[in-house]
Amino acid sequence: MKITVNTRKPRNPLVALARFRRAGSHQSTARANRQQAARSLQRELERSKHSP
Repeated sequence: MKITVNTRKPRNPLVALARFRRAGSHQSTARANRQQAARSLQRELERSKHSP
């Protein structure tokens, strides 16, 4: 009687490298854009409050 052991499918070596580098889009997300707009608006409001 023979015993067979099924081996796992080999992993993609490029995925590990990409995850290690935190690869992804170079564009800002919509959330980041909204936050940046809100911060700049608050900055402008503070400037206009203190200007004569």
